[in-house]
Amino acid sequence: MSGELPFEMPLAEMRKKIEELKQFGQEKGIDFTDEIARLEERYSRLEEEIYTSISPSQKMHLARHQQRPTSLDLIQLVFTDFIELHGDRLYGDDLAIVGGLAKLDGIPVTVVGQQRGKDTKDNIARFFGSPHPEGFRKALRLMQQANKFKRPIITFIDTKGAYPGNTAEERGQSEAIARNLREMSSLGVPVVCVVIGEGGSGGALAMAVGNRVLMLEHAIYSAISPNGAASILWKDASKADQAAEAMKITAKDLLEMEVIEEIIPEPKGGAHRNYEETAAAIQSALISQLKELSVMDACELKEDRYRKFRKIGEFDFAKAEKTEQEDIIL
Repeated sequence: MSGELPFEMPLAEMRKKIEELKQFGQEKGIDFTDEIARLEERYSRLEEEIYTSISPSQKMHLARHQQRPTSLDLIQLVFTDFIELHGDRLYGDDLAIVGGLAKLDGIPVTVVGQQRGKDTKDNIARFFGSPHPEGFRKALRLMQQANKFKRPIITFIDTKGAYPGNTAEERGQSEAIARNLREMSSLGVPVVCVVIGEGGSGGALAMAVGNRVLMLEHAIYSAISPNGAASILWKDASKADQAAEAMKITAKDLLEMEVIEEIIPEPKGGAHRNYEETAAAIQSALISQLKELSVMDACELKEDRYRKFRKIGEFDFAKAEKTEQEDIIL
């Protein structure tokens, strides 16, 4: 195991003890089979205890794990015949957004995803997965192309938010996000969105107006990142863990509130433990959702998408009190 988070350290320490005991037994020719079996059993119980009671703040750290699979990792495993397309035909090519043509179980689709870097150099080139306006416009160009040729659209969401710098504002960040929201709502093909890591703010929503929104088990999805919320509420971004506990950002919370339609299970310990198992679960969920949506025509898909977002949230109408003037008139 590698890249353990603080709450996983007891597991790492026990695994280390087990490996040391195995190695010592081999070197000295001593049979520790019974002792190792007991430790393995304790390890399994502890593992089950830890991973069945992960808090929202711990899920936030799992969603941001440096080794967590990125959009490109999953695209290569979930789809076949992927051909990446570049540029927005207006300004340039934003590496924080990747996308192109692919096949899912033999069906031609368009897939678009937000892409974090694998190391410091890659993260800088991809703006740590925070797109500029040209990234959102590239995504929209690919989705409009899919709409023209009647291809289903799959989006992978993994960003803390849209790029917040001057360069993005100068090139129309808010307009690009707003245009994506409007145009995605009127697409006449099935749109399935998957939150694979962190879905934060308008940067996530600009690629999440779909007929179905799915989340990996330990992904998070929120109107603002926990760090941003902590900065606003307490003027202290270091209180992100505290904000995460209060924000209802986990897949379980969002499924209960009907913001998403399905939770995709992850391998024990998180998606970074087994890319292939994670990809297989995503592939199965996508095939199932597209099968359900494929029977709808363009008008039905638009209406289905409208109803999905219209039902989010709970509200009631306040009873207006009669004014003195109204009483006189009555």
